[in-house]
Amino acid sequence: MDEQNKNLILATALSFLVILVWFVLFPPPEPATTTEQTEISAVDDTGVQTPSASDTVAEATAAPEETLPEEQAPRVEIDTPRLKGSLSLSGGRIDELFLKDYKVSIEEGAPIVELLSPVGSDSAYYALYGWAPGAGLTGTDVPGPNTLWTLEQGETLGVDSPITLVWANGSGLTFRRTISVDENYMFSVTQSVENATEAEVGMAPYGILARHGIGEDGDLPGLKNFFILHEGVMVMADGVLDEIDYGDVRDFDIDPNERAQAEVYQVKEGGWVGFTDHYWMTTLIPAEGATFKAAAKYDSRRKIYQTETVLPTLTVAPGTTEEVTTRLFAGAKEWDAIREYQAEGVQKFIDSIDWGWFYFLTKPIFWLLHNINLLIGNMGWSIIGLTLIIKAILFPLAFKSYVSMAKMKELQPQMEALKESAGDDRQKMQQGMMELYKKEKVNPAAGCLPILLQIPIFFSLYKVIFVTIELRQAPWFGPFQDLSAPDPTSIFNFFGLLPWAAPQPESLMALVFIGILPLLLGISMWLQQKLNPAPTDPTQAMIFAWMPWVFMFMLGGFASGLVVYWIANNTITFTQQYLIMRSQGYKPDVFGNIKSGFKRSPKTGDK
Repeated sequence: MDEQNKNLILATALSFLVILVWFVLFPPPEPATTTEQTEISAVDDTGVQTPSASDTVAEATAAPEETLPEEQAPRVEIDTPRLKGSLSLSGGRIDELFLKDYKVSIEEGAPIVELLSPVGSDSAYYALYGWAPGAGLTGTDVPGPNTLWTLEQGETLGVDSPITLVWANGSGLTFRRTISVDENYMFSVTQSVENATEAEVGMAPYGILARHGIGEDGDLPGLKNFFILHEGVMVMADGVLDEIDYGDVRDFDIDPNERAQAEVYQVKEGGWVGFTDHYWMTTLIPAEGATFKAAAKYDSRRKIYQTETVLPTLTVAPGTTEEVTTRLFAGAKEWDAIREYQAEGVQKFIDSIDWGWFYFLTKPIFWLLHNINLLIGNMGWSIIGLTLIIKAILFPLAFKSYVSMAKMKELQPQMEALKESAGDDRQKMQQGMMELYKKEKVNPAAGCLPILLQIPIFFSLYKVIFVTIELRQAPWFGPFQDLSAPDPTSIFNFFGLLPWAAPQPESLMALVFIGILPLLLGISMWLQQKLNPAPTDPTQAMIFAWMPWVFMFMLGGFASGLVVYWIANNTITFTQQYLIMRSQGYKPDVFGNIKSGFKRSPKTGDK
């Protein structure tokens, strides 16, 4: 077997091994938490009683006051070009939110995505704001999770039309909450307290995101549960991002007989905390550079996940008013929007998108793909354009590799002569080979480099296509209306020409009756192989013969955008290799190699 075939087998085997290891065997390491698990005390170091899951959320999710059932609580409409929903005057909760630009599926008439939902729904999910009472105050002196607020100003919450809620405790303290929203997904919440008493009072503003679990194990509906995707809590504390899966959050269970056990972060230089799903997230964002306490909790009794921020105590002197403004992001993890918020001061907000292990490749690859799509306006053709650019960047290395491969072909007669003269003496043969390579200035390992370099690029592009919302339901042409989903066509109905439906994507039939894109992938790999003669060793020849079709079925269930990239990559690689090898005096006999592949291999004992 010549060295080129050895290199190609080695590179392909390594590629296959890495893919299997990365997707099957080894999930990502558990994220290192920035703090130890600790107990939240009832009173923090500023003397302010902090809200806890057993107090604040319990009240928020308990039955509302008898005089005003939850379903009868007044609501204020939310309406912007990208959002619609409402907030409840019971607690002032932002608890109903729909994303106008996104549908649940590509089916005609599919409903738009619902992000937040009120208490009493199947999967309640909401934002709650309030004040933790300090020294000299009790829980009844500050507004609680079920306090009935009054709409003081505004009618509908929209862009450039904020609303103000008001509540007076009857003892000289008047609380207001002004809520505004921008043209995308960012809410601003300004909480103020006016002290008309003769005594100084102190209290700490807080924000809470609460999410109710479904099922005995606390799992939430709609989770992908795919190990390369983070779903759960994100905490950005002083420039360090910590990701906690929902399963790990459940380890912070609340003991009903003790204080709340939680993951607590003392943030000194700004950050944010919230929940992230595949494409959506909600995030509590204190002011830039603010000091605050962030926490992640789980209450197994009520199956409630919670993230919270507690800001330092505000001291309100008699006759004065104090206020604090925080922000709430609730929407889609769009590159442009999140990057704009980061530019406005939200610390490392772009890291809320799960870029993965190869973030140093994933981020620039997505940036390039995003900008190509802005020019072309079609993500399928943009992926092909991205492939062309990547191949152009790697062309100098590919050129050296293919030149080396062409020279290896020219050395075949001398290599065969060395094998015959060395006989069974492998050491003598290897020494002769090394001298030959040195004399002719040939690197036998050069042929592996283009293939090996494709491994991290392949993984990074897979991550981009899987996690970024810009690829979600991104159309190409014809039946390919969602490049983040597997190929919808199937051999079963001859790619839609026969009058019956294709197998369901998650079924075993779909794995067998693949679509047109995986088939083209297998053909492109097979043609690339035919640039060189098949190995003379029968075992190696069989491996080469089966490899394109194994990859065809293995990648058939992947996102169709990734398969488009792989087909384009194979096609460009075939063209480059063919032209470069011809320029070096070696003419690949593609048709001859194809014909020889269909010849019957002689059996042992045949004469």
